[in-house]
Amino acid sequence: MGIIEKIKEIEAEMARTQKNKATVTDMRLGTGMIFMNLILIPQFSANSLIQSNTELKAKIAKLRTQLLEPPKGTGGAGEGFEVTKFGHGRVALIGFPSVGKSTLLTMLTGTHSEAASYEFTTLTCIPGIIHYNDTKIQLLDLPGIIEGASEGKGRGRQVIAVSKSSDLVLMVLDASKSEGHRQILTRELEAVGLRLNKSPPQIYFKKKKSGGISFNSTLPLTHVDEKLCYQILHEYKIHNAEVLFREDATVDDLIDVIEGNRKYMKCVYVYNKIDVVGIDDVDRLARQPNSIVISCNLKLNLDRLLARMWEEMGLVRIYTKPQGQQPDFDEPVGRGGCNVEDFCNHIHRSLVKEVKYVLVWGTSARHLPQHCGLSHALEDEDVVQIVKKKMSTSDDTPTSSVPKNKSFTITVQETKIPTPAADFLTLFQSNSAAPL
Repeated sequence: MGIIEKIKEIEAEMARTQKNKATVTDMRLGTGMIFMNLILIPQFSANSLIQSNTELKAKIAKLRTQLLEPPKGTGGAGEGFEVTKFGHGRVALIGFPSVGKSTLLTMLTGTHSEAASYEFTTLTCIPGIIHYNDTKIQLLDLPGIIEGASEGKGRGRQVIAVSKSSDLVLMVLDASKSEGHRQILTRELEAVGLRLNKSPPQIYFKKKKSGGISFNSTLPLTHVDEKLCYQILHEYKIHNAEVLFREDATVDDLIDVIEGNRKYMKCVYVYNKIDVVGIDDVDRLARQPNSIVISCNLKLNLDRLLARMWEEMGLVRIYTKPQGQQPDFDEPVGRGGCNVEDFCNHIHRSLVKEVKYVLVWGTSARHLPQHCGLSHALEDEDVVQIVKKKMSTSDDTPTSSVPKNKSFTITVQETKIPTPAADFLTLFQSNSAAPL
C-alpha cells in the first residue's frame, strides 16, 4: 500500500471516529438511558475517541512528511522550477488554472507569460521582476494548482516547494468562484506544511537523552492535556523531551512544533475578474481580511496591489554612502526590521568583523549624522556610511618583541659565549663604530 492510500485510509477512519463520537453524544443526551449507554458502549467513550483521533492525526502528519520528501536519486524542484532568487524579495503566484496569474505577471513585470482561455497554459515556473520604490521584487508565475496537489497531482509538489522559498504568497482567485477555490487551496497548502497568515505556536519543545517527558504550561489548557501529549510523542517514538505551553494551543499546533518543518508565511488573497460580478459581491470580497480586489482586464486597482505587496513584505530602502562621496540612491539594501548588523551581512558576511562604527542619516538617527553600533535599528530611506577598523600591515614590527631598558651587550654578558664567538662580537662592534 502506498503513502497516499495509507493517508486516505486514515482519513476515512477519522471520519468514522467523528461520526461515532457524535452518535454517542446524542445517545447520552437522551432521557432515561444515560446509565445504560455508559454500560453497554464503554468502547465509545468520548475520551477514547479523542485519544484515537489524536493518534490518527499524528500518523497523517508523519505520512505527509514522507510524501513531500523527493524520491531518492531524483532532483530537487524538478525541470523548469529551478529559479535563482533575485532582488530584495520573492513573491509567488498561486491559484487554480486560468484565473489570471500569467496576465497579472505580464502587467506587473512586463515579462511575457503565455496566457489563454484554456487551463494549464503555464507548465513551468516563469519569473519576472517588479521595479517598485527603487527596489526589485521577484514575481513567480507558477502552474495552476488542482485539488490533490499535496499528493503530487498536477506538479503540485514542485509548485509548493517553490512557494516555500518565497517571502509572500499571492493567492489569485476568480471572483465568481472565490469561496470554493480558496478553501481548496488553503487545505492543499495546509496539508504540505504551509501555514498562511498564522504565527508559530508558543510551544517550547526540546528532545532530551534521558529524564522522561516533562509537561508544563503557563496557563490553563482546554485542547491538550498531559496524556494526549504523551500519546502524540509516543507516536513519534519520543520518550524523553521537555514540553512547555505558553498559549492555549491545539493538538495540530503541537504536531506542527514536533514536525519542525512548517513554514509560516503571509498571504494576500487577490480576487481577479471583479468586472464580471456585481458590486455587492465586490464590496463583500474587498472587506474580507488580507484581501484585495483587482481586474486585469480593466487594469483596475493594480497600483494598490503593489503597495499592499510592499507593505506585507516589510521592505525598507537603506542607501550606502562611501566615505567622501555622495550616497548611492540607485541600489538600496535591506529588509524590514533590520539593524546595522543585518545590513552589513546583506552586503558581505565578513564585513561585520571590520566595522568600527557607522554614521547614519535619516529618521532613525537622533542627530545627523549619528554614530551608531551594530544593534542600531534602521528605518526606510536611511543613509549608512561604514567606517572600518584600521588593520595593521604585515611589514610593521611589533614594538613589544624587544624588551625595553635592555641592550644586546647586557644579554651577551649574561650568556657564556665561547672565545671564537666573543672575538667575532668584538670585531663586529669595532666595525660598526666606523663610518660607512
